[in-house]
Amino acid sequence: MSRSRIASYAASLLLAAAACTLAGPVRAPAAPSVEAMDYVALGDSYSAGVGAGSYFTSGADCLRSSLAYPALWAAAHAPASFSFTACNGARTSDVIAKQLGPLSPRTDLVSLTVGGSDSGFTGVMATCVLPGTKACLSAVAKARSFMDGTLPGDLDRLYSAIRSKAPAAHVVVLGYPHLYLLHGTCSGGLADTERSALNEAVDELNSVIAERAAGHGFTFADARTSFAGHEICSSTPWLHSVDWLDLTVSYHPTAPGQSLGYLPLLTGAA
Repeated sequence: MSRSRIASYAASLLLAAAACTLAGPVRAPAAPSVEAMDYVALGDSYSAGVGAGSYFTSGADCLRSSLAYPALWAAAHAPASFSFTACNGARTSDVIAKQLGPLSPRTDLVSLTVGGSDSGFTGVMATCVLPGTKACLSAVAKARSFMDGTLPGDLDRLYSAIRSKAPAAHVVVLGYPHLYLLHGTCSGGLADTERSALNEAVDELNSVIAERAAGHGFTFADARTSFAGHEICSSTPWLHSVDWLDLTVSYHPTAPGQSLGYLPLLTGAA
């Protein structure tokens, strides 16, 4: 290499070094900050975790469980704040009156199940576990009439109240699973005619909930898909059958029902 080329090359190196010195050290781009969520869990016994055990001592009447899907989601994701107001037996009016306090414009995520108690499913199941198919089918028909006539308006009032108090929140409305696997392993109890009628009522309930949720821009998560193959009368049920020693847990998700049925639904929709 000629002296002139060596000199030119050296000058280029010096200029590059000077430019780096003036610009300061090269830094990797900062990772985008991820703001932790403010999460509020509303709803009825399916969200409270009735049937899962390990209930919190505070608000004991609500039977909120540390094994319920909202508590499991919060433990896994460490939101900035977590308010768990779901309560056993809650209807839409109860959620409006007693559970919306933690909602605010800062709320990022809301989850809830609601509508089963409004539709009188506790009374329906109490009727159906007693002998008499006619009485069971009549109770189911009455519940379905309520779902068609009254429940949509009740859901609209609740969903509007949630959106008003938490205008920026992503709201996930979770549905209800089928109660029974037809032609399954159960050797006694309800006839398949009654089991089929109850599953069809759950279908109608989910249809009403999904429609009204969509009307408010909320996400509907269908529990029938995640519980498929794990209904009562399956080989591995995630729902309690009737429990004569503890009627409250009857027809509610077990701990696996919460962790394997409901938790993946919320995780996928949140």
